[in-house]
Amino acid sequence: MSSFWSPSVRELVPYTPGEQPAIAGLIKLNTNENPYLPSPRVIAAITAAAQDGLQLYPDPQAKAFRQAVASCHGLDMGQVFAGNGSDEVLAHAFFAFFRQDLPLLMPDISYSFYKVYCGLYDIAVTQVPLDAAMGIDVTQYQAACGGVVIANPNAPTGCGLPLAQIELLLQLQPNRVVLVDEAYVDFGGESALGLIQRYPNLLVVQTLSKSRSLAGLRVGFAAGQRHLIEALERVKDSFNSYPLDRLALTGAVAAYEDSAYFETTRAAVIASRELLRQQLQALGFEVLPSQTNFLMVRHPDHDAATLAAGLRVQRILVRHFRLPRIEQHLRISIGTPAQCAALVDACRSLLGA
Repeated sequence: MSSFWSPSVRELVPYTPGEQPAIAGLIKLNTNENPYLPSPRVIAAITAAAQDGLQLYPDPQAKAFRQAVASCHGLDMGQVFAGNGSDEVLAHAFFAFFRQDLPLLMPDISYSFYKVYCGLYDIAVTQVPLDAAMGIDVTQYQAACGGVVIANPNAPTGCGLPLAQIELLLQLQPNRVVLVDEAYVDFGGESALGLIQRYPNLLVVQTLSKSRSLAGLRVGFAAGQRHLIEALERVKDSFNSYPLDRLALTGAVAAYEDSAYFETTRAAVIASRELLRQQLQALGFEVLPSQTNFLMVRHPDHDAATLAAGLRVQRILVRHFRLPRIEQHLRISIGTPAQCAALVDACRSLLGA
């Protein structure tokens, strides 16, 4: 610590991202990246955009990207907000909607950045326990609150809620913003985007990092009725008018335009996930139902930290959370078929199977 720090900085507990190693040759299944390259159309568009225009500021309103998202999902451009990855979008949303007199409601096991935002913005929080099956029970979110945030499908569990449960949650909290973080929805979840016209308290956040293979580009968006988007724009323009650069905007539009590539790679990830689930279950792992590009697993006879360390020795990275209720679980991102096969072989070796 330094005497130059402001008091609030001393109290912050920053988010810890998954390891991004510089070691070549590792099989990296720890940060839920897509194992497939972006659409060739994305690469071509970025390459062309880099030839001219970088001396100029990008569009501060990200109109072309917002229009691409709106057209894809049956929305108006004014119902879409763009940001530098969904993390920035979430951060702006927490500031815009959840600094209330009452606490924010969120699951006790979910994306750990939510608690970081609460600390950053001095937002009181009440954590609602997941049920015994590691699912979100929306009937437990009826208390007076300053808002609700959930990930659907949830992370790091991978479990998803049907759309009817999201609608029930919106009805239980009609006077507060309900933020549904859909970072993984394209891998089998049910999106709430279709509910936006009926629910003025719904804000849906998505990212291009996962299903569109653009984690390195940092593009995310929120969708909701216009009054919610206006609040996000006020926060953004009080922070950074140009959060998305020209290359990111160009690549994001191209990714949305290549729906065939999106469908092909999404289907490939889902197929690999289902095969890996079966193979890990055959080795004795308990696997939570997943609608994401990862699996949350535990082995009743083997310590999770020991397994993670053993996999690392075999040059395979997975994510181990030293947190209550999930300290014996591993979160395993879905890789290519070859990467998943290597993981299964490594697990078989560690288990002596």
